[in-house]
Amino acid sequence: MSKHSHHYALGEGLLEKGRNYHFASPVKMIHSLFLINASGDIFLEKHWKSVVSRSVCDYFFEAQERATEPENVPPVIPTPHHYLISVLRHRIYFVAVIQSEVPPLFVIEFLHRVVDTFQDYFGVCTEAAIKDNVVVVYELLEEMLDNGFPLATESNILKELIKPPTILRTMVNTITGSTNVGEQLPTGQLSVVPWRRTGVKYTNNEAYFDVVEEIDVIIDKSGSTITAEIQGVIDACVKLTGMPDLTLSFMNPRLLDDVSFHPCVRFKRWEAERILSFIPPDGNFRLLSYHVSSQNLVAIPVYVKHNITFREGSSQGRFDLTLGPKQTMGKAVESVLVSSQLPRGVLNANLNPSQGTYTFDPVTKLLSWDVGKINPQKLPSLKGTMNLQAGASKPDENPTINIQFKIQQMAISGLKVNRLDMYGEKYKPFKGIKYMTKAGKFQLLY
Repeated sequence: MSKHSHHYALGEGLLEKGRNYHFASPVKMIHSLFLINASGDIFLEKHWKSVVSRSVCDYFFEAQERATEPENVPPVIPTPHHYLISVLRHRIYFVAVIQSEVPPLFVIEFLHRVVDTFQDYFGVCTEAAIKDNVVVVYELLEEMLDNGFPLATESNILKELIKPPTILRTMVNTITGSTNVGEQLPTGQLSVVPWRRTGVKYTNNEAYFDVVEEIDVIIDKSGSTITAEIQGVIDACVKLTGMPDLTLSFMNPRLLDDVSFHPCVRFKRWEAERILSFIPPDGNFRLLSYHVSSQNLVAIPVYVKHNITFREGSSQGRFDLTLGPKQTMGKAVESVLVSSQLPRGVLNANLNPSQGTYTFDPVTKLLSWDVGKINPQKLPSLKGTMNLQAGASKPDENPTINIQFKIQQMAISGLKVNRLDMYGEKYKPFKGIKYMTKAGKFQLLY
């Protein structure tokens, strides 16, 4: 399951396309959790109740060996007595051990929530950060899962339960032997909106929303689109005093397919009026994720003209590639990176980039071109020759061209926020909306 998996809300009840599902089965959902690094070492494990042997991860390692890419490890691996459900984030596999059949997306969303919480607490979610804060990690996992069931998964509630580590607090805890666990129950757990603590106060009241879209495209060598879809999220950072009630409306809400919401969103209002109405959590949270899969709605923001040829009987091949923007409403295409796995018979490449720099690894045969920003007046190109091994026949592989890019201040689906209103409080908050489009799996076949 990739990072594009739909986001389902936890803790207060599973949210699937707006519907709440509560699990009341007496069977534990998540039995154990193993964290595995890129080298295949288990560097942290957590068990709820009885200990599951590390040997259960052998099934995961076998699947990992069979996978061509790290992200291609199957998200659900059945074993004789357990299911292993995993996500890959920041080059770390988070592997949950399940003893009975449970909805896999529920577990996958919980694992993503664990990673997001670590990132929120420690700034980054790396092996080093987890090891440096191992006590806080165990305290968080103890609170986030109760007897195998998700309990407190909202970051602002957890921060009342377990204080984020600071250098001073870590030193004091080391000297005094105390922990980061708070003395009192979080006020949010006792309120009607369990995702928001009570008595929130700010001197500067502000609400920021980031609309981020990732476009996945496969284009064949004739230039026809084979697949095109958009995965979008709206991430929020809300710092508002009191108990504000927000409504957010879109110019074109019908664009949104397959929407999954944070539990704070009133689903009936969305169904009736296509308006998001919610009392927000305090701080950072994902308001919703969505999908746009209708191909006629997906604009392709970059075009590529390419001519990559090998002649029969010749030890040389031609490489000619030009990039350009299209349908970007005048917005700049930035952070462009082109990569291609050239055929095995290619010894080296003598190419001339009109801008940026390129590298070719003669061992892995990976060509990378760091383009930077596309100037529509002077399109970037990479041209030259490739030398084949002596006596090598014309390559019959069909490599792909992979492109990464970002476009600021634009959602490629055309989604636009119409207005954001606040009720229930008297002050006027500062409001901001940002848009960004980036490439997900953007591939051209040649």
